[in-house]
Amino acid sequence: MEAFQTEEQQVEAIKSFWQENGNSLIAGLVLGLGGFIGWNYYQDSQLESQYVASYEYQQTMESFASKEQDFRSNTQAFIDANSDKVYATFAAFALAQDAVQSEDYAEAEKQLNAALALTVSDDLTAIANLRLARVQIQQQQFDAALQTLATSFPESFKANVEETKGDAYLLQDDKEQARAAYQAAADAGGLQGNPTLQMKLDDLAVTLAQ
Repeated sequence: MEAFQTEEQQVEAIKSFWQENGNSLIAGLVLGLGGFIGWNYYQDSQLESQYVASYEYQQTMESFASKEQDFRSNTQAFIDANSDKVYATFAAFALAQDAVQSEDYAEAEKQLNAALALTVSDDLTAIANLRLARVQIQQQQFDAALQTLATSFPESFKANVEETKGDAYLLQDDKEQARAAYQAAADAGGLQGNPTLQMKLDDLAVTLAQ
């Protein structure tokens, strides 16, 4: 998978891949299996459950887009029924996003921890940890956020991780550490398509020069 500039782009790419290709991949496996063991086996196999999960996930996300009143309960029910599938992680991300939009950061933290428990993907684990750190910062849990950011991340996340560290340090009024983290983010390519990072560096340069 190519390197993306932000973890939001990464998770959207993963979701798009499964939404666009998941059913065809499953159908291809079904056709391959059909020649050997027949359709009846498919009906009782995990392939069927993956196909059903794909459909149910799309239905659940449509309710999110339309902000249906029972979105949260439907999504949690979906997660409970599909905890062994990648779609459950995406659904937990959606619940976390919904909670952040409502400024319910404790709920967002809960859902991101749920996503961490569900996923076995390194990329999705990294996305969950990065978002978790940002939620912890919103709750002024700065030490917890820095501890979360100290976990192992793929190299493609370095700029986002360092910038988030800088935010945590800045909110603790540790300007030197914040500048070092922002500069590390810039050195890792974080300035590309991210004018906010340059503004943070410029503002700190002025502040520290006074």
